[in-house]
Amino acid sequence: MVRCFLIHTVCPVGALSAGESRVLYSRLFGPDEVVLSKQQREFTPEERRLLQKEKVSVVARRVRSAVSLSREASGRQLVDAVPGDEALVLQDADSGVVRLRAGDPFSEEMSVLWLGVQSLGFTLACEPHDNLLLAEDILRNLTRHCLDNLHMLGQGSEVLLKSSRIDVLLSRLLPHGQLLFLNHRFAQSLEKEVASSMAK
Repeated sequence: MVRCFLIHTVCPVGALSAGESRVLYSRLFGPDEVVLSKQQREFTPEERRLLQKEKVSVVARRVRSAVSLSREASGRQLVDAVPGDEALVLQDADSGVVRLRAGDPFSEEMSVLWLGVQSLGFTLACEPHDNLLLAEDILRNLTRHCLDNLHMLGQGSEVLLKSSRIDVLLSRLLPHGQLLFLNHRFAQSLEKEVASSMAK
């Protein structure tokens, strides 16, 4: 099961320090670890929200670091993309997996898959027994739909204003955090369903 999906920055943003990453969108799946842990049951809802926000920020920082290392190692320079180049940009996206130890930040070990598309990072945090090839396929599919339908590469693109549309994508492609095996026919019907829901 997927624990969280994130969209965040992977390149320096003016208001942030060099090593920071801004989380633009996050969605957590599964049980709330704070409620389940005995020592943290007396937290207020605000404290729980802050703890979840910090966990998401830790994942985003780790992925940002991995993207930076990957880009430095490859030696490729980022070329500014224009709207309409989404397919090409996704094909050239950096990708990888980061393993998070138990307790840092989640209570159990996690595998974090990421795609670095221009200045954006798309991230899935999965449980260690999940099928990583399937998770990568779903992450690429989600990223493609976000880029194509929500025009995230354009100048001044506001991911924060498109969160309800991202929620619709997640409910179709990653229902309740479950990874779906897609045969060709089901994938086509899902594509049509997503396209019709994005057109609204």
